[in-house]
Amino acid sequence: MERDAMIVAGFGFRKAAGVDSLRDALRRAGQTHAPTHLATAAEKASSAVFQSLAQTLDLPTVAVSQDALQAIETQTHSVAAEARFATGSVAEAAALAAAGPGARLLTPRQISTDRMATCAIAIGETP
Repeated sequence: MERDAMIVAGFGFRKAAGVDSLRDALRRAGQTHAPTHLATAAEKASSAVFQSLAQTLDLPTVAVSQDALQAIETQTHSVAAEARFATGSVAEAAALAAAGPGARLLTPRQISTDRMATCAIAIGETP
């Protein structure tokens, strides 16, 4: 891992997703990368499941604005994410935006077994 690296686990998830869905998506995406931050779309950042995961993992969260999500080119593309958030992947866009300029994906969007959550991991320099 690079010195002073910020490793961000970005999440996209449905309203009905539970903490187990987010955990499963994180497990699938981050098997070799321990995140230092969690990120998601601003409108989802205060949700109980996202905050519960952050509290359990004792990690800070980043709420990513709609404009920032739209500005990121993603590797994967979800029709639902494109329609709702104008980005190919909320998980990838949130991870990359939160990790800052020059960030790169370590793991593209991975989908939880129940298909309720996605997670992608990005790395950037610590601000």
